[in-house]
Amino acid sequence: MVLDEVERRRALSPALVQPFMRAIMEAQFPAPGRTITIKTFLPGSGTEVMELCRPSDSHLEHVDFECLFSCLSLRLLLRVFGSLLLERRVIFTADKLSTLSQCCHAIVALLYPFVWQHTYIPVLPPAMLDIVCTPTPFIVGLLSSCLPQLTELPLEEVLIVDLGKSRLLRQLDDEDSILPSKLQSALETVLERRRELAYERDSSHLSTVVSEAFVRFFVELVDGYSSSSSSPVPCSFQREGFRKAIPSKTVRRFLEVFMETQMFGWFIQERELRRQALTGLFEVRVQEYLESIHENEHRRVNRFLKGLGNKMKFLSKK
Repeated sequence: MVLDEVERRRALSPALVQPFMRAIMEAQFPAPGRTITIKTFLPGSGTEVMELCRPSDSHLEHVDFECLFSCLSLRLLLRVFGSLLLERRVIFTADKLSTLSQCCHAIVALLYPFVWQHTYIPVLPPAMLDIVCTPTPFIVGLLSSCLPQLTELPLEEVLIVDLGKSRLLRQLDDEDSILPSKLQSALETVLERRRELAYERDSSHLSTVVSEAFVRFFVELVDGYSSSSSSPVPCSFQREGFRKAIPSKTVRRFLEVFMETQMFGWFIQERELRRQALTGLFEVRVQEYLESIHENEHRRVNRFLKGLGNKMKFLSKK
């Protein structure tokens, strides 16, 4: 929203951007879940009022899933999501700065409770374009006007995502088979029903539904983690025991690769070093999952849907 307003004002006159940004910087930083009102003057329109709401959940701050879903089809989104879980190189292109920024922030938020450990530049300046030639993982946003220059560079294996036309300009051709099929199917089912589950078309509520769906995906993915790290001794995670405890062959196959990523290594390290201190959304959902798993004999997909459905009912009562 802020970047959209910046672009609108810059199109009228660059001089209109600074007063707007000053008004935002001078406003009191809102508490989680609270809203602030920004009043600014725009020649020809008079005083304009903008409301900015800070999400209740900190990992959803500055995240606009609506923009991401409007730019990418669900199938394409999950292909990109799977590629990021394997820490591949991904370039997003769009015509607008706000689209790049919003979509990059949103796709990174979907990785929670994992954290991207590599180069992350939502809007890459053209002068730094050669960064995309690096052999290490990255997430980079690039204006579409830079595409001609991009094609001239000696790129390594990279996924290039066109946000404007919801397509891949370059791919590795295995993106459809990265995620475990049953978990992907369950995730797709929930995301297709995201508006229904949100009950109303409120962007912040929709973000909660989307976030809960991906958190549930990760809870199912690492459902043997707690039993593999039950010792109070730091660094007690039993990697092979964890993998073998997973009943699904496709999940085990995915984990063989995923466990080698820096994201997974950081995830384990944080939980081993701060075992008693971590009480975030993921930890809450894991505990709920462990408490319900023995009572629920349904198939994995049904358990996924039921778990998320119950959570949405709880949210609607707040």
